[in-house]
Amino acid sequence: MATELIGASASRAGVFGARPLRVAVIGCGYWGPNLVRNFFDAPGSTVTRVCDLEPERLDAIGKRYPTIGLGSDWRDVVHDPDVDAVCIATPAATHYAIAREALNAGKHVWVEKPLSMSFAEARELTELATKLGRVLLVDHTFVYTPAVQRMRQSIVSGELGDLLYYDSIRVNLGMYQHDVNVIWDLGVHDFSIIDYLLPYRPSGVSAVAASQIADSGREGLAYVTLHFEGDFIAHFHVSWLAPVKIRLATVCGTKRMIVFDDTAPSEKLKIYDRGIEVSGSSKDRERLQVEYRTGDMSAPKLDQVEALQIAAQHFAECVATGATPITDGAAGARVVAMLEATQRSLAAGGRVEKLDF
Repeated sequence: MATELIGASASRAGVFGARPLRVAVIGCGYWGPNLVRNFFDAPGSTVTRVCDLEPERLDAIGKRYPTIGLGSDWRDVVHDPDVDAVCIATPAATHYAIAREALNAGKHVWVEKPLSMSFAEARELTELATKLGRVLLVDHTFVYTPAVQRMRQSIVSGELGDLLYYDSIRVNLGMYQHDVNVIWDLGVHDFSIIDYLLPYRPSGVSAVAASQIADSGREGLAYVTLHFEGDFIAHFHVSWLAPVKIRLATVCGTKRMIVFDDTAPSEKLKIYDRGIEVSGSSKDRERLQVEYRTGDMSAPKLDQVEALQIAAQHFAECVATGATPITDGAAGARVVAMLEATQRSLAAGGRVEKLDF
């Protein structure tokens, strides 16, 4: 972990002394209002400006937050000397240009996933933030959930033993996106979780996908496999066309297995003391003995804190202290590299595409 997450008990002024971090949010479609709410309420920050092209969206923000300045030109926001940090929640194809201009204007930058549409652009933004001494955080929200934080703890501590596989199902009915396919929309979450959880990097990726809407040009169903050196693999299924919403991830180890069900009302994380014990000669398969271990299940107590609130406080603390965010530009760039390689695999009919970070 690049730095420890700050607690929810920090004061509103936080480590900024007399005033909180002044944040502007660009884009108030689906995710933008969540950013406004969390940065407005988070200790150590406040929202001073919001920008969007739709007047109705701005009206809704203005009615709820009358102190926030409203506008339609993101360049005015980026170059406002009274803004310390910019949150970008615009269509994915616009992330690079807005983030680049914001960094060059001296702002700290929070970017909704994905960081950009190409690894080259993501790497450029990362290097620019480092050069200018600005914080660049990519909003891989699942990384900040108490459940994923606890999963990482189990892996780092050795509680699961040697890791064997990661498997995930992330499906629902909608929302079809106009600018990205289901992998860039839903699969990006698994890429970011895997990047955070695992102590090693994948060497390749393969994928197959299909579009259920004629002439849409956007795949709505996909199966993706990340390949690693050795026997470990990570696999996930994502879809916009499923009768129910499922958010289920499993990490299997030689000692224990852990299941994360994000849709569960309680006990989102369960750790199973189950697995297999193998004895006999590895040179003689007929003499191999496999015994099944079925031990207890435990459900760790998790903090009931919204992940986006944790991330917002983390961003403010990183700006104040100079710490590196957990989901910094480098992490965001690795995720984009995996997304790009997945697109190449789709174009090549599912061929394994090499990953080189």
